[in-house]
Amino acid sequence: MKKVVTHNANFHADDVFATATLDLVFNGDIEVIRSRDQEIIDGGDIVYDVGGIYDPEKNRFDHHQSEGAGVRENGVPYAAFGLIWKHFGSKLVSSDDVLRKVDEKIVQPVDGNDTGYISPESRIPELDNYVVDVLIKSFNPTWSESYDDSYDRFLKLVSFAKEVLQREIKKAEDSALGKEKVVSAYQQSENKKIIILDRGYSWRSTLTSYPEPEFVIFPAAERGFMIQAVHKGLSGYDTRNSFPESWRGGNDKELEEISGVKGTVFCHRAGFLAGNETLEGAIQMAKLATEQ
Repeated sequence: MKKVVTHNANFHADDVFATATLDLVFNGDIEVIRSRDQEIIDGGDIVYDVGGIYDPEKNRFDHHQSEGAGVRENGVPYAAFGLIWKHFGSKLVSSDDVLRKVDEKIVQPVDGNDTGYISPESRIPELDNYVVDVLIKSFNPTWSESYDDSYDRFLKLVSFAKEVLQREIKKAEDSALGKEKVVSAYQQSENKKIIILDRGYSWRSTLTSYPEPEFVIFPAAERGFMIQAVHKGLSGYDTRNSFPESWRGGNDKELEEISGVKGTVFCHRAGFLAGNETLEGAIQMAKLATEQ
């Protein structure tokens, strides 16, 4: 069993998520100790967010010393979560790409908040953003409460953080696998303007990197197939093409008569999304849209 040591008193998102990461890495076979006692710190197998030392070879991962513990290429400093993820996260993922995606999605925001590099300021001065760091801190005792159950609260939050981290890892893993599926669908498509997917993969970042795709077709969650216009880039709502003006806002039989395509379900009034009961109908709608 690994003896992992972090600081006591008030906890923050970085030490909670760092502990969650270690719990996952070692399959729960850890003893969590919260202390600032130097003798206890010295006896820890892994020490983080306390101790004043950053030395991976000795499993020491603090970032509070005057020189810090380094910064990422984009300038975000490392806090406890980032240091633990940097040195242990690869044990939880299948590739460096997934390691990076998880770091960008959840680790960097936590580190950035903890170090003051990222400030989640609201446009309304008296209304703060409720970010994960604020959520974690809300479980610290108030002035009217004691610290007697602080350790139990910490462990409950670690359990919660584990679930969140597992979900983000799962999403990143599936995103990487989905990218391969989207690339394969593009390469196998005879008509590069219309890409047909067999599942609802995350396709935007992949298809916008190719010049031809205008529409993508994929199974709908409830019935039939969705046809969606491909965006011009990674951000924004502008699309490379859209459905005819006469279709927009139409539904079912009404849209069938207007479009001449059987099985139509709807066409969004903004013209970027439509649905059909069959794959054949969805392809026909997309073709008509590309030929307009």
